[in-house]
Amino acid sequence: QVRLVESGGGLVQAGGSLRLSCTASGLIFSTHAMAWYRQAPGKQREFVAVITTGGSANYADSVKGRFSISRDNPKNTVYLQMNSLKPEDTAVYSCTAFPNYWGQGTQVTVSS
Repeated sequence: QVRLVESGGGLVQAGGSLRLSCTASGLIFSTHAMAWYRQAPGKQREFVAVITTGGSANYADSVKGRFSISRDNPKNTVYLQMNSLKPEDTAVYSCTAFPNYWGQGTQVTVSS
């Protein structure tokens, strides 16, 4: 059974930083592209960042230059380093292992 568990969310002031982690089990982690999505209250889920099996990364324009995605295959973990956080980054952040495995999400709240 595939399981993805996110951690690292919390409350932070604008301009601060957080690092999210997502640890996977039940799959061969190194063979899956991994991504982060987020969903703010009343809004649709949106793409944040993706990292391929080879380590190439892409980002949504809204987070480019502030967020960084990375992966540690021996630890079956993908990370999202979030810097210069803004109130509009407030959302539930979820990780996904392609093609369609999802974690439960972790809440990130940025206060102004």
